[in-house]
Amino acid sequence: MPTPDPGPRTPVLGIYLHIPFCLERCHFCSFNTGPYDPQAMERFLDALHREIEQYGQAAGASSIRIRSVFFGGGTPSLLSGDELAGLLDHIRKYFQFQPDAEITVECNPESVDREKFEAYRCAGVSRISLGVQSLDDGLLTRLGRLHNSSGAKSAYEAARAARFTNVNVDLIYGLPGLNLFGWERTLREVLTWQPDHLSCYGLTLDDGSLWGSRGVSGLPDEDEVVTQYWSAVRLTAEAGHEHYEISNYARPGFRSVHNQIYWRTEEYLALGPGGCGFLGSVRYSNVKPVDRYCSLLERDQSPIGQREELTASTLASDRIILGLRLQEGVPLSWIRERFGPSRDALLEAWKAQGHIVQEREIIRLTESGRLVSDSIFVEFL
Repeated sequence: MPTPDPGPRTPVLGIYLHIPFCLERCHFCSFNTGPYDPQAMERFLDALHREIEQYGQAAGASSIRIRSVFFGGGTPSLLSGDELAGLLDHIRKYFQFQPDAEITVECNPESVDREKFEAYRCAGVSRISLGVQSLDDGLLTRLGRLHNSSGAKSAYEAARAARFTNVNVDLIYGLPGLNLFGWERTLREVLTWQPDHLSCYGLTLDDGSLWGSRGVSGLPDEDEVVTQYWSAVRLTAEAGHEHYEISNYARPGFRSVHNQIYWRTEEYLALGPGGCGFLGSVRYSNVKPVDRYCSLLERDQSPIGQREELTASTLASDRIILGLRLQEGVPLSWIRERFGPSRDALLEAWKAQGHIVQEREIIRLTESGRLVSDSIFVEFL
């Protein structure tokens, strides 16, 4: 059985499936991806079905209820409608889906059209996450994206034409050569599309990305990035979106169910090469190389490469830090149970700086606190 002992604490789980192929790797991307090849995709899908079976045949699987399924990558929208439907049907063979289960597919604009979206919807997909990133054609080329601004809008319109009523758009600020005017032009245009959810991420350059390893010129300074962040907060609020997590904005009722599983330290299975999951008190990850992943499953072996048994104190710390990312914050009792009075002085200092507020027994970050959240979390721990 591949499930890390002792298995899930609760009967309700999310599932993340990592689709590792891309037509072209974006210059800012540090995720586990590789070049698309039809034969490699066929072998990978066979292995992924085997991994679904491993989990599905584990003791107690039939009593598990699935709250969300998220296809991430890579470029999951390289999957045909039949391929995606086959994966979802295979999961349904072993697990119960909640009636309102959220099923999300990350899509690149150049790899989708109305016909594919309709096939996805017929397969049971309920939410589309569209990787737009920018509407500046020059910036899109520099990012290594394969779509342009008109292609992004056409993909969004195709999703709506296919009757998707829950569509997210991903955008990035702090890009090289991007000033406030350019950022607001993209954000204002996307808001006219009336997406149900927006993810606005500040550019990060991790070692696994091309820009992270080689560097990139023209990055805006910190003050400019901060200004772009505040612009996103203001413009999304004016459009009626709630800023419910540091990088995420949603119309009422359209928060990402799957991502909230992560931020609330709830449990989820991870499938696919490099997928990271959390069950019971164990955080685990699959091997990253696609060939290695496939070979293990072809020998009926588990593809899990690493597992970490989290201590009670680590679990408590994760629950606090991840919970503070959310608009609702965390109970003060969680902080006292984990740290005793040792963080009281920090809390008072952050209150004085306007970075946190305490409402009754709840501690939450303010907008300025979210902006410096990384520093707050480091100091807190």
